[in-house]
Amino acid sequence: MFEVFEHTADLGLRVLAEDEPTLFADAARGLFSIMVANLDAVRPVCKKAFALQGSRRDELLFDWLSELLYVFETERLVLSQFRVALGAEDLQAEAWGEPLDATRHQLEHEVKAITYHGLVVEQTAQGWRAEVIVDI
Repeated sequence: MFEVFEHTADLGLRVLAEDEPTLFADAARGLFSIMVANLDAVRPVCKKAFALQGSRRDELLFDWLSELLYVFETERLVLSQFRVALGAEDLQAEAWGEPLDATRHQLEHEVKAITYHGLVVEQTAQGWRAEVIVDI
């Protein structure tokens, strides 16, 4: 589960999940929901693999979302489904989506960057929680 919240000139993303892989997958979906209003219209016709290194979960989340934003900007690939595996010092993921189609995908916000401001990844009594602010 994720929700988007207002933050001055930026937008925030708050994610709650029962485990870390789901947290990272839902954060990815949340990021793309900020950029594409009708994310459910994205078909999973292309598969992309990701591999990132890092032992700190907050920095790994930052790197993961930044990599997804980079793929969107450089490859014009809209991703909507995610499978994430986390090791002690790495992230392995697969994502599915399709090339951006202006006739079908409604662009919502232009995300310029993921920020470190207010970045949180923590375990709670209910599972895992993350917050991240994106520069729009």
